[in-house]
Amino acid sequence: MTEFLFVTGMSGAGRSTAAAALEDLGWFVIDNLPSALITKVAELVGRPGSDIERVALVIGRGGGDEHVDAVEPMLDRLRRSRHDVHLLFLDAPDDVLVRRFEGTRRRHPLAARGVEESIADERRLLDSLRERADVVIDTGDLNTNQLRKRVIELFGDPSHAAHMQTSIVSFGYKHGVPLDVDIVLDCRFLPNPYWVEELRSLSGLDAPVRDYVLKQPETGAFLDKTEELLRMLLPSFEQEGKSYLTVALGCTGGRHRSVVLADALADRLAAAGVRTVAFHRDIDR
Repeated sequence: MTEFLFVTGMSGAGRSTAAAALEDLGWFVIDNLPSALITKVAELVGRPGSDIERVALVIGRGGGDEHVDAVEPMLDRLRRSRHDVHLLFLDAPDDVLVRRFEGTRRRHPLAARGVEESIADERRLLDSLRERADVVIDTGDLNTNQLRKRVIELFGDPSHAAHMQTSIVSFGYKHGVPLDVDIVLDCRFLPNPYWVEELRSLSGLDAPVRDYVLKQPETGAFLDKTEELLRMLLPSFEQEGKSYLTVALGCTGGRHRSVVLADALADRLAAAGVRTVAFHRDIDR
């Protein structure tokens, strides 16, 4: 059975970066293929003797509603053919997209009007695809390397493709709550290492900060209860057909408490056999 990944999203949100990362992971990446040929590609890679197991189709680079409208029927058709099919949607806030286009002086694919109006038109055009996406990555606060790492974490291990992947993301509330997460937990009830002078310049990846956070009386209880909750919920999410689940842990700046707890929770879930990765969005801020 061939695994198909449709990659789409807002122009300027990182489709090229995602495509390059997937190609490096060994995916057979096809960029901007006309929708009429997608079925032909599926037939070719599905033939006996084909050694292509994972195909990524980057959709929407040229803009146009006739191109996007064909994606949803194609998703349904491939799924009926018993292929493993997922949809990745890349997004970013409008103001970030505007800055990216202004910074690169690129023309928006739908630039019949100004950049802001074109972004609004594209968002309306892609709204139904975003609703159907298996995973949404908000790239507004990610640089190219961070997006690449996120894609690698999500799609780099085909041996676990049949199981839902759980991502544990740390973030800082002062930088905004991530838009692409399913569950958000607040870690600000714990003492903040930032106010300990010798810990301030360190991060949650450093042993002194980790020890400080983990020794707090509330930390163990929080991790126990959160692990218990997730281990109860994850089978139900997977049974409902969800392929990717993202749990976000937030503290004030995203450098200390949330980082420690995200790693600790990811380690616990991995030890329990859950396909888990950790990602620290704001640790370098």
